[in-house]
Amino acid sequence: MGHVDNGKSTIVQSLTGVWTSRHSEELRRGITIRIGYADASFYECPTCEPPASYSTSKTCPNGHGPTKFLRTVSFVDCPGHHSLMVTMLSGAAIMDGSMFVVSANVKTPQAQDREHMLAAQMIGLRNMIVVQNKIDVVDRQRAKANYEEIKNFTKGTVAEDSPVIPVSAQHKLNMDALIWAIQEKIPTPKRDHSVDSRMSILRSFDVNKPGTEAEQLVGGVVGGSIVQGVFKRGDEIEIRPGIKTESTNKTVYEPLIAKVGALQAGGGEVKTATPGGLVAVGTDLDPSVTKSDGLVGNVLGRAGTLPPILEKVSLSVDLFEKAVGTEQLMPVQKIKTNEPLVLNAGTAVTSGIVVSAREDLADVSLKKPICAEAGSKVALSRRIGDSWRLIGFGTIR
Repeated sequence: MGHVDNGKSTIVQSLTGVWTSRHSEELRRGITIRIGYADASFYECPTCEPPASYSTSKTCPNGHGPTKFLRTVSFVDCPGHHSLMVTMLSGAAIMDGSMFVVSANVKTPQAQDREHMLAAQMIGLRNMIVVQNKIDVVDRQRAKANYEEIKNFTKGTVAEDSPVIPVSAQHKLNMDALIWAIQEKIPTPKRDHSVDSRMSILRSFDVNKPGTEAEQLVGGVVGGSIVQGVFKRGDEIEIRPGIKTESTNKTVYEPLIAKVGALQAGGGEVKTATPGGLVAVGTDLDPSVTKSDGLVGNVLGRAGTLPPILEKVSLSVDLFEKAVGTEQLMPVQKIKTNEPLVLNAGTAVTSGIVVSAREDLADVSLKKPICAEAGSKVALSRRIGDSWRLIGFGTIR
């Protein structure tokens, strides 16, 4: 997480070897628009002293022979650009911890640093490491001054006691210390595998190349992170709210039922997939349904176990004092009846009109329905000037 241009994608590339901005528009503009992800395996050398003992290599970079495998970690690269804040929130819904990237050569915090920190607080991301990037382009004095700025900025936030790791992503400098901090600060959470399986869909694709013969075609693929439970090959799954179907003058969403054909996690095929990391699920769905991220924002689970599809939500609202990302830090007014809002629920983004607003309660009629349980949080954005700004969050009643 962190402001645009602070080097988030470069850090992910230094750790994983993967450049996460794969779309032509992103490559041309040099910013991440869609959420990108990549996996890295962490190893430890039994001979070296920490943090020099940590690396992503099966053999010790300092020449001490084979290393011990620790775990595989998935990195979700979030867009820093303010208009893409909403995309970032949808990615944050599936994270266990975060690296907050700041740039040593500019003053901290920048506009989006504040937004990302608020988003982290809001969705309850407690495990955080602050990465002070670009220390190769500043002198010692500026690096120390920037460290003080970071400490002032994180005071009173979830990152108050987080380690600050100075790195140069471009030169892969101090990556061992960064891996050490991730190992210490972001443990793998305990998962309950007996609960109903749930996955938030973050990407969906048609993997068939143009011109593929009909008998060679494979079904649509959805990608995302398993929030709870376990998925196995052969499972019958349901995807909600599903796809739009036109019935008499009214748009209706039809849930999809499919079978799990293949599961991929950590770069290889697996028979069962559990929470943590990013998973690709091969299905027997028509690929035209999944192509071009067509199913992003849907929830996937075992057939018959998913929460209801909501066309209207009743929310308990918590508003920020100031609107996030506005230069003048505008105060947030109460939500009014008939005003339009943008809501983020898990990986779903939808707009809605407030049909009734009282004190800290609001009923919102949604343009596109969501699949969510009572008690889950949604982010609320309001139009201020020419863009949508984060003003707080609601809890579904």
